[in-house]
Amino acid sequence: MTERLLISNARLVDPGTGRDERGTLALAEGRIVASGAGAPGDFTPERTIDAGGAVVAPGLVDLCARLGEPGHETEGLLESELAAAVAGGVTSLVCPPDTQPVLDEPGLVEMLKFRAKNLDLARVFPLGALTRGLAGEALTEMAELTEAGCVGLGQADAALRDTLVLHRALQYAATFGFTTWLRPNDAWLGSGVAAKGPLATRMGLTGVPVLAETIALATIFELVRDTGARVHLSRLSSAAGVELVRRAKAEGLQVSCDASIHQLHLIDVDIGYFDAAMRLVPPLRQQRDRDAIRSGLADGTIDALVSDHTPVTEDEKQLPFAEAAPGATGLELLLGLALKWGEATGLGLAPTLAAVTSRPSAVLARSSLAAVDLPRGLAAGAPADLCVFDPAASWQLEPARLVSRSRHTPFAGNELLGRVRWTLVAGRVAHEADAEAGSR
Repeated sequence: MTERLLISNARLVDPGTGRDERGTLALAEGRIVASGAGAPGDFTPERTIDAGGAVVAPGLVDLCARLGEPGHETEGLLESELAAAVAGGVTSLVCPPDTQPVLDEPGLVEMLKFRAKNLDLARVFPLGALTRGLAGEALTEMAELTEAGCVGLGQADAALRDTLVLHRALQYAATFGFTTWLRPNDAWLGSGVAAKGPLATRMGLTGVPVLAETIALATIFELVRDTGARVHLSRLSSAAGVELVRRAKAEGLQVSCDASIHQLHLIDVDIGYFDAAMRLVPPLRQQRDRDAIRSGLADGTIDALVSDHTPVTEDEKQLPFAEAAPGATGLELLLGLALKWGEATGLGLAPTLAAVTSRPSAVLARSSLAAVDLPRGLAAGAPADLCVFDPAASWQLEPARLVSRSRHTPFAGNELLGRVRWTLVAGRVAHEADAEAGSR
């Protein structure tokens, strides 16, 4: 049972409508029942939260966050990573299918959803595997995976080499209205560990050319034209890729896309002296690519910003750069790095938050065939999935203080804005910051 809760003295920011005003929210039965100047006369709260002028916004929606399960149940990764999500203001997240074992059977999907629901933290929306074992050969039972709760089908980072298999998958998906989630990466060109360029050459690292992304995008768009399928493109990394997506959208193709916090802020020279924290997929590219990602996110060509949260163990990172496991923690950094981008580009608060709230929520709503409860603003009737944060509070990113068990991040030591004070999921307080934790 959720309690009747009143949030007073708040700055209500609704990115979907541009609303930005002082007000109060009344919550009951997991939903917003009143939003505005005050609570209804007959509303008696069981608890009142004085926001102290902090921003109250819809909860963040992260379209790419790995949780470590199935595969690491004994380590309790699901609990720690979902706790990290709500600590970062994330109330809904999409989990890719590259778990151990792969999410290619309905039973695995149902188990993941059951465990996540019982933890009562952030909402989890799994993606099912497009092919069995992500091997790129036999298609999975897409309908059964969708019925089990998958919001789409994808290959995660496993490139699909056989174009005929992809064509058949998109034909099937288009017939039944499924959305296919693909990271554009040519299997033959995209197997390096750093972006192709002078830096990779000088460091002796195998390079991934921009062609690996653009060739894959061109193939996907041709197949979309032929099949009419709906595709979401995960983690764009290049200026050329952004331009191809811009043209595809102008043409009217049913495509959406996202980019990660890493590509939004970092470039290849940040690798420094083989810093394994910068070993990421897709690899960090040149400054012109980063600038195009920033511009594409601002003008809406890129629909959403994602954390690309990928738990990596200490042993997997303490290796030479080319051998280290790619990935970094990100769930607790999504808000702060979004605000940093918004400040650098001169966007207002509502447009900045839209990239991690209303816009990814719209992508997820279009992808799922079933009715899903997602943050959709601050109006009465909307789910009470909320992030309450102080946009002016700065904090230093100290990995040891993160909630996630995976604490590797290329942003260690950075000063970020936006301290999350409360996170509410379905009207229940899922995270409440320690008043004495000045750096978080």
